[in-house]
Amino acid sequence: MEINQQTGLVKNIIYHPSPHCNERPSPQIDLIVIHNISLPPNQWGGNYVDQFFLGKLDPHAHPYFKTISHLRVSPHLFIRRDGQVIQYVPFNRRAWHAGESSFQGRMNCNDFSIGVELEGSDDIPYEKIQYQQLAQLVKALQCAYAIPLSHIVGHSDIAPERKTDPGAAFSWDDFYQCLETV
Repeated sequence: MEINQQTGLVKNIIYHPSPHCNERPSPQIDLIVIHNISLPPNQWGGNYVDQFFLGKLDPHAHPYFKTISHLRVSPHLFIRRDGQVIQYVPFNRRAWHAGESSFQGRMNCNDFSIGVELEGSDDIPYEKIQYQQLAQLVKALQCAYAIPLSHIVGHSDIAPERKTDPGAAFSWDDFYQCLETV
C-alpha cells in the first residue's frame, strides 16, 4: 500500500469522507491506535459501521443503535473481516477515534495518532486477512510518518480505564509475524 502524503490518503482504496474530523493542532503523527467495532455488536458485514462513521446511522434500525447514533466518531481506516480497507479521514486531519486518552504522558491521542478499526470484537478471533492488511497499512504508515514499532498500541493501552479493544482475541504475535513478511 502507498500513501499520498499530499492528500493524506492511501492510494487505490475506498474513501468515504467522514464529517467527524478536524484540523490537527500539530502536523506530528507518531502513534497508531488499533480498535475494534461491530454493529450490531458481534455481527459482521452490512453497512452499519460505515453509516456510523459517516453520521448516518439510523437509530431505529436496531435497538443498540439508539445508544450510539448521536455519537460523532471516525477512525482514519477500517478493515472489514474480508480484508477490505476503507478510509474515512485523511491522515493530515484529526479523526475522532481515541477519546480521552494518553500515551507516554501526552494527552489527547487523537492529536498525534492514526486510528485503525478492525471489524471484530474483544473475544472473537480476527481473520488472517485482517492481520495481513493491517500489517501492510502499518508498514506504509511507518514509511510515510516514521512511526516506531513501539508506538503501535491498542485502544486499551491509551484509555485503560474506559476501553478494552482490540481485546484478548487480537493476537499481537500474529500481527507482528505479518509485519515481518511485508
